[in-house]
Parts: sequence; structure tokens; C-alpha cells
Amino acid sequence: MTIGELTLGRYEEVLALFRRTPGVSVREADSREATARYLARNPGLSFIAEGEDGRVIGCAMCGHDGRRGYLQHVVVEAAHRGGGVAHALVTRCLDGLKELGIVKVHIDVLVTNDLANEYWARRGWQRRDDLHRYSFLNSEDANA
Repeated sequence: MTIGELTLGRYEEVLALFRRTPGVSVREADSREATARYLARNPGLSFIAEGEDGRVIGCAMCGHDGRRGYLQHVVVEAAHRGGGVAHALVTRCLDGLKELGIVKVHIDVLVTNDLANEYWARRGWQRRDDLHRYSFLNSEDANA
């Protein structure tokens, strides 16, 4: 396995990985254009893992708002789970954020995604019960 920076040139492969992974929601915010904006705004913070055949087997998208870091779409192909792929991807993201002086990082996980919720708890991430996330949709597209 090799870890490399996520570029827009790998967008279709990464999107296919998201779509075939249970528990991952793909929305309009995951469009090619939105992903291009995200990568441009957060250079050098999002990564892919490639298998020996060069196929994308994992991804971790990472960004920040200047104060806090955020992980999105930390996804590993089912056949490659348990081998440290997610750990390697997340470590690269956390190291990149730390270099920028950002040491607190959040990830949103769907309540129904048991596999992901168990993973983050095992890795020492703390589930927050002291706040509620509110979202506002400024679009007619319910899948934005």
C-alpha cells in the first residue's frame, strides 16, 4: 500500500469507492466542482491509499476552518480493512493539521453507521454528547 495526496485526477475512483461503501452518503457536496474547491482550499491535507495494483483502496478528506480540523469520508475498501489503511490515512491528515497549528479535529459519523462508530471509539476519539449539530439547507436540492 502507498499513501498519496488526493488530487482531482483520482476523483472518479474515489467517488466510486464512496458509492460502493455502505454507510457513506454521497451528496451534491461531493460533486467534482465541490471537491475541487475543497482540495484547493485545503491543499496537502487529503489523501488516498493505493493497493499494489494502483487502485484506490482508501481515502481520507481533511480540511480546517483556521481553528479546528475536520475529517470527511474516511473510507477503506472492505477487503483492506483491519490492515492499518485508515490509521495511515488519518495519521497523515492529523500530522498535516498539526503542522498548521490545528490540534483539535472533528469527524461526523452517521448514527446508523455502526462500523464507523465502533472504529472511531476504538481509536480513542471521543463521541460528543454535549452539543447538537444543526444544519441549514440554502438550496431547493434536498441532496445538497
